[in-house]
Amino acid sequence: MIDRDGYRPNVGIIITNDRNQVFWGKRVRQHAWQFPQGGIQHGENPEQAMYRELHEEVGLFPQHVKILGRTREWMRYDVPQNWSKPSRSAYRGQKQIWFLLRLVGRDCDVCLRACAHPEFDAWRWNDYWLDINAVVDFKRDVYIKALNELVRYLPETKKTLIRPSKLLIPPSYLRSSKV
Repeated sequence: MIDRDGYRPNVGIIITNDRNQVFWGKRVRQHAWQFPQGGIQHGENPEQAMYRELHEEVGLFPQHVKILGRTREWMRYDVPQNWSKPSRSAYRGQKQIWFLLRLVGRDCDVCLRACAHPEFDAWRWNDYWLDINAVVDFKRDVYIKALNELVRYLPETKKTLIRPSKLLIPPSYLRSSKV
């Protein structure tokens, strides 16, 4: 399902724990870390797709999480031509609605093998303001926009808005750490 502009509807999922750390999944057989995400199927709304993807990629059910917020508008990114299949001539990239969730279950509820074709082979909790260099370059701006918009739902997290740059971490962290 691709819209008339060439974008596939998709959801992005940021899961937080009670310390406002975020779930960070390692792609199967790659050294690439990302948030869970996936396509919206025909007949699904973004929330339904989010719950389906949450279970498929992370093994969590609705009772394991609480929705804290979602982005107001679609966020788009273009996929480089060498990343997409040649038969997808009209395909430009993805448009996403991002959800911020709180894990109300336990860490042991996470199951990366919940479906036949796992997306991740490892996971960890990471600081909310993560190193953006760990994200594939063409998705970085969307990650920055989503994290900046959704931080308002986490009152305990510093509200330092980050502009697209090489790092996505608060300036106070830069002063106290070697990066």
